Amino acid sequence: MANFTTHIGAGTVQAGILATVTLAADVVAPENLVTVTLAGVLGSVLPDIDLKDSRASKIMFSGLGVFASFVVLFAFAEKYSVVELMVLWLGTLAFVRYGLHTLFHRLSVHRGVWHSLLAGIFCAGLTAVTIYYVLGRHEGVAWLGGAFLLLGFIQHLVLDEIYSVDVMNRRIKASFGTALKIYDSRYGVASAAMAVAAVAAIWLAPSPNTFVDGLTQRQLWTELNQKLLPEQTWFGVFPARHVAVTGSRPPKNGDLVTGTLPDAATQSHPAPGER
Repeated sequence: MANFTTHIGAGTVQAGILATVTLAADVVAPENLVTVTLAGVLGSVLPDIDLKDSRASKIMFSGLGVFASFVVLFAFAEKYSVVELMVLWLGTLAFVRYGLHTLFHRLSVHRGVWHSLLAGIFCAGLTAVTIYYVLGRHEGVAWLGGAFLLLGFIQHLVLDEIYSVDVMNRRIKASFGTALKIYDSRYGVASAAMAVAAVAAIWLAPSPNTFVDGLTQRQLWTELNQKLLPEQTWFGVFPARHVAVTGSRPPKNGDLVTGTLPDAATQSHPAPGER
């Protein structure tokens, strides 16, 4: 399988490309773009969370511990004293980082149900829930983050499957077929539990209508097409050899979100995320 460095490197590149396209489409504010990009990078290493001694697992549980401890701190800030809050903060951090980490790995198997598309869907839904309810972002941003994470998750599975083929020795390794799968047929109970968890996460998540409608609007893709290549020169120096698309610029998707178009009849659906 691919190592941690390969996964996070490839995930960063993919998330960066998606972020660039999203920025060019003008559908998400920069502070929200950072959030969804980090979700994409996280997704690229998330399937290895069930590998106990992996850096991915340790980093993710450490990050989850810090996040959970601050949620507890803010939730009880008005109720307890400073010393009590410190005890709660440290206790939550230690419980998640070490206690939950140990319990999780006693119940999980590497390349089991967490290494499946079903787990990716669950994590995408959970990401949308977290961004919407915990971070308080727009529902379009929440599902954009879920989509970024899911694409990073899928990239991880595909890379591991590719690494199962030894091209130089012209053989297929024994691990082939265990990385990219819809669910884990070896562990029926675990797969069924993951399916229930995925349905619950999607049910709890905000409506994806804004995100879906934004992706299907024509003006989004028209503007992206116009911005794909430079109109005159590359970086203001080298002449562009292609013929630039001319004409007036369609309304920015940020305009579509705020509803500032002069004619209400010409308004299309909202963009994937609110600026």
